[in-house]
Amino acid sequence: MSDLFSPAHLDYGLDTLFGRITKSVDCRLGLEPVEGDPYRFAVRVPAPLPEDLDQAKTVVVRVEGRRLQGTVRHTERLDDESLKLEVEPD
Repeated sequence: MSDLFSPAHLDYGLDTLFGRITKSVDCRLGLEPVEGDPYRFAVRVPAPLPEDLDQAKTVVVRVEGRRLQGTVRHTERLDDESLKLEVEPD
């Protein structure tokens, strides 16, 4: 299954008491369709997970020459310890 993940650059926004902050990380991730919603996409990040990624409110993904961004609408921890973020494009 690891061959589904590609090297990528991920920027993600977190809401804090001091406003929104953005963190950046180079990691491996996979893009998946969201069942029942052709407009949204899912970003799947295998463990070990970047710090605070499960609290991300926004994401910008740069992978394989593509740039995708949007608002995180749902976060799910999967059985294999990976994290799946459902994203609604901006």
